Amino acid sequence: MSSGLERHSVGVCATFRGCLCNAESYRCGVSEDKQPTDTAENISAMLLLRRCHSLTRFCPLNTHRHQVAPAVAPCAARLWSSSSSEDQRSYQRVHRPSWRHALAGLLAGTGAVVAYGLHHHKAEQEDTSRAQTIEKTSAFPIFSQEEVTSHRSLEDGVWVTYKGSVYDITDFVAMHPGGDKILLAAGGALEPFWALYAVHNQEHVLEMLSEYKVGELSAEDRKKQQTVESSDPYSSDPERHPVLRINNLKPFNAEPPPEILTDSYITPSAIFFKRNHLPVPQVDPATYQLHVEGLPGGALTLSLEELKTRFPKHTVTATLQCAGNRRSEMNKVKQVKGLNWGIAAISNATWSGARLRDVLLAAGYGPDVAKQARHVQFEGLDKDVTGTTYGASIPLNKAVSEEGDVLLAYEMNGEDLPADHGYPVRVVVPGIVGARNVKWLGKIIVSAEESSSHWQQNDYKGFSPATDWDTVDFKSAPAIQELPIQSAITTPAEGAVVDRSMEEVTVKGYAWSGGGREVVRVDVSLDGGKTWQVAQLRSSDKEKPPEPSPPLGRAWAWKLWEVTAPLPPEVQELEIVCKAVDNSYNMQPDTVPPIWNLRGVLSNAWHRVKVKIREDESEE
Repeated sequence: MSSGLERHSVGVCATFRGCLCNAESYRCGVSEDKQPTDTAENISAMLLLRRCHSLTRFCPLNTHRHQVAPAVAPCAARLWSSSSSEDQRSYQRVHRPSWRHALAGLLAGTGAVVAYGLHHHKAEQEDTSRAQTIEKTSAFPIFSQEEVTSHRSLEDGVWVTYKGSVYDITDFVAMHPGGDKILLAAGGALEPFWALYAVHNQEHVLEMLSEYKVGELSAEDRKKQQTVESSDPYSSDPERHPVLRINNLKPFNAEPPPEILTDSYITPSAIFFKRNHLPVPQVDPATYQLHVEGLPGGALTLSLEELKTRFPKHTVTATLQCAGNRRSEMNKVKQVKGLNWGIAAISNATWSGARLRDVLLAAGYGPDVAKQARHVQFEGLDKDVTGTTYGASIPLNKAVSEEGDVLLAYEMNGEDLPADHGYPVRVVVPGIVGARNVKWLGKIIVSAEESSSHWQQNDYKGFSPATDWDTVDFKSAPAIQELPIQSAITTPAEGAVVDRSMEEVTVKGYAWSGGGREVVRVDVSLDGGKTWQVAQLRSSDKEKPPEPSPPLGRAWAWKLWEVTAPLPPEVQELEIVCKAVDNSYNMQPDTVPPIWNLRGVLSNAWHRVKVKIREDESEE
């Protein structure tokens, strides 16, 4: 699983009228229709057909631009008739909105703010005659590319172009959530950077950008710019299974349909939920190197072959869960920032590889190191346009504990890691939030400090329901490591219909707790929590013998559960509820509002599903 605001994307990005520009909250044009409640064959066929189409769909870029108000246009024309740069500055100061108050509480941002973006957008083809028409009719002055390029610093002004228009974003630079990385686009076009950062391709961002418009690019330079195509950094991403429900296309984030999530105890790799923050890197296993640093004994570099042959191979069955799993339920209470995950941003797999502990020992880890270091940092090979990589860290005691079972995994479910899951090597940290399980691992650093990565410092943290974007201080909260007790109902689905003639209903789902705490009970109610039944738990597929109970503190995998209960008489609707209990007797909260937070993480309230009962026609 693979994300400071200092790592924000290049280009204009911030908040607009209280809305944070956030790639996780950016919704692709992929249908989220409810799945049909039909036979398993029909469900699979219909899901396949729909998702096959979804894989080739792209999110449209809204190119609507707000026009200059009639009252403003004459003023603009008069001001720009002068060649004085001071006059130009005056116009910019008068007609630029004040964003500072709206942004003040939001610049701490969210992890998805720096998430990589949308597919490649070809520049709209506009012929020379149209460009010349724009020049003649526009209330804005015309600039050459040379003039735009001369504005590349705070001293000279920071200008950029987008779709043939010129924008002065000098005053915005200081407020940009990505810090001075926005200057990488100074004096040039935004398109190449926005091809990487989907977060910008939203209507409210384009609307905000329009407020900084100061002119039009000359027809000649506009034509030259159109001949330059920006590359798509996601063009080499792997193909994905069409059944996945896509939350964001680029970077790819998707979950399996809940109705198939718990069909098997081990989640097939193809439908294991995908959480990417940046483009999937292309790594040659023959030249791959893993670097271990920060130890007094010196650095250690390992090839893939050395990792496989120098260290014993260990296998661990572990569940990974995104911190944003079930965020959609928090969105129903109050809008949060982040991908609108359902209940399936969680999956279970068998992982194999070398123990991190063994590799650290080989690199010189010992008691003296433990006196100085407290954390182990991980850096991925996935990177942004500046070369900054995804990063995270875990406590040193988890990394080196014999009971921690932290792996440098190179296999998933008995095969090489798939590209989406970190090929050729990833970290698997059982019991810990998915964001710390860094994929495409390139570097390990033993350190006295946590990772300075945005995803460690300014995201994946929980806050009070009273905290908003004006008051949030990411430094005040600890980074999420272990996740709380969790459970959800996978079947029946919300809105399903059960025939009265069936006389009973079967309810299935999953349960898991972080930190290696074992789930010991799942309670299920058909009447909204008034009465309860205890579900049957299993830790393997039905056709296989049950797995022995894990050692205390090492229950890394989920439990699947099931209960069959008679339909209550004279009831037309069931409110099915589940709640889990772990061996520390942690229990799920009953409602969402007390645990709501602005990032929508740690959503683990009782899961509720409403089901209709259809009466027999003969009885009617």
